[in-house]
Amino acid sequence: MSPIDFRNTNMIWASVLVETLARCGLQTAIVCPGSRSTPLTISLANHPDIEAIPILDERSASFFALGVAQRTGRATVLVCTSGTAGANFFPAAIEAHESRVPLLILTADRPPELRQCSSGQAIEQVRLYGNYPNWQTELAVPQRDLHLLRYLRQTIVRAWHHCHAPSPGIVHLNCPFRDPLPPLPEPSATEALQPEAFAEFFDRVTPFPACETNFANSDLDAIDNAIARWRQVERGAIVAGVATSLEPARYAARVKRIANALGWPILAEGLSPVRNHVKDPSQSPVVCTYDLLLRHDTHRAALEPDCIIQIGALPTSKVLRAWLAECDPERWIVDPSDRNLDPLHGRTHRLYCTPAAIADRLPVEPSEPSVYRVAWMQRDRQTRAAIDDLMRASVENTSHPPIAPTIEPILSWLLPQILPRETPIFIANSMPVRDVEYFWPPNDRGIQLWFNRGANGIDGTLSSAIGIAHRNRPTVMLTGDLALLHDTNGFLQARSLVGSLTIVPIDNNGGGIFEMLPVAKFEPPFEEFFATPQSVDFEALCVAYGVEYRAIADPIDLRQQLAALPESGIRLLHVCTDRKHDASWRKRHLNALGAPPSGEIS
Repeated sequence: MSPIDFRNTNMIWASVLVETLARCGLQTAIVCPGSRSTPLTISLANHPDIEAIPILDERSASFFALGVAQRTGRATVLVCTSGTAGANFFPAAIEAHESRVPLLILTADRPPELRQCSSGQAIEQVRLYGNYPNWQTELAVPQRDLHLLRYLRQTIVRAWHHCHAPSPGIVHLNCPFRDPLPPLPEPSATEALQPEAFAEFFDRVTPFPACETNFANSDLDAIDNAIARWRQVERGAIVAGVATSLEPARYAARVKRIANALGWPILAEGLSPVRNHVKDPSQSPVVCTYDLLLRHDTHRAALEPDCIIQIGALPTSKVLRAWLAECDPERWIVDPSDRNLDPLHGRTHRLYCTPAAIADRLPVEPSEPSVYRVAWMQRDRQTRAAIDDLMRASVENTSHPPIAPTIEPILSWLLPQILPRETPIFIANSMPVRDVEYFWPPNDRGIQLWFNRGANGIDGTLSSAIGIAHRNRPTVMLTGDLALLHDTNGFLQARSLVGSLTIVPIDNNGGGIFEMLPVAKFEPPFEEFFATPQSVDFEALCVAYGVEYRAIADPIDLRQQLAALPESGIRLLHVCTDRKHDASWRKRHLNALGAPPSGEIS
């Protein structure tokens, strides 16, 4: 059976476009409702090898697509009608660019003669996303011409490749269509183009593999020269920043191989796979409490490095960044993309490669740990022990009803201990990512962390998490109440979700992060304009969307609810906290936890 729909000119054009995408490797398309996109919608919906998912809200749809693309490493297609529909994709387009996630956006449009003439639902869509796309163009208006169909095929192949290389990101194709938009029969369409003309039309369209990145041009000599330099350094450390990987265990193993071959410590961000693949924390080079330690001048001075290998982007910690800027050590940035990953503008060298390329040039046998690494590990063990004692006491002292509200950091400390192995978990921006950095302990449970840390916004949080959960193992989401409420239309996707998502919202009735900033002292207008409490009845919200709801009494109750995750659907485990109490706890303990002991380590 021919993959071409010969019913009319638009359907021939759209079916060639969609078949080309399928042969390139497209698996999932997110389609928003509208009239001008009808040919694309019908072609995608009818293709046997593409999962086409209809989603009402364009912003929610785009973040759902972002989540799917993050999980698979393969571009997801986004389709919308003309007008402001495509503008609602913009926040996700920015995040995809900043996070290096492949997305292919197809915005349907009116033909040129119906633009800038008050024809309705027509805005300027060419270059709608500014400089964020890897590549962008406007397609020709559909015609029954074999030469133009070949141009269409090759343009789509090029678009798919640009989604993935040289660095993953977005591609925008503006797609004009003339009437008739539905597949109304047009006999002249088959007369102009016989099916036989397409017998070998797609033969040379081959899949472009899903990948984490493709831009890598550092030669082996450059890597070997860097290794030779690192071997001369006595006080060197690896800073493993925010990272996602399609193979997190292998990623973590390669970073650790570099550290062990050099005898260096790894300062591992909570959102790095490295923290979740630590077999023996007492012997591991992985340091998790660097933010708490570097709040103290004694540690800052004693741990000053000569050289840093920065893998990917820097961690979230402002304390760490300020320390690196102050020390200004020689810094080697290891990343295969073409992005500038040096916000500190320091003394940096760049290796355009993956950690694997470096690990493969190093021996498997570990070197003797440096004195500098031992100093880091001793301090880290002491601080982790203090965190464990504090958190364990908070959990064990829970009464019914609790004497004091649950403190928010308990969740980031508890989750990696209680979630089933290899659970995917989406971490929302604002306080959750920071608590993960401060309190997520090293473990060997292979928990898979996902997040939107490109532009660091709270928009699309729920939709992204549902996209991660789609056709994945049972997934969890840790979020604040405002980030969840900002995207409640994501709940509309519950019927499209194949899999399950358990949402753990920290409901402190407002923006808890602002309580930690100097602006909290200015009341008014702090509470109304910064904390912005919403006072939403989450149980009623869940009823409205058909989502399972459960109020969590205490950390012990949460442990029981997360020990086994459901196989399908969305449920919400409502955790209430007190914003003021939590801010007071942080001010009391964050600096104290990393404080030097009386018998200071040399």
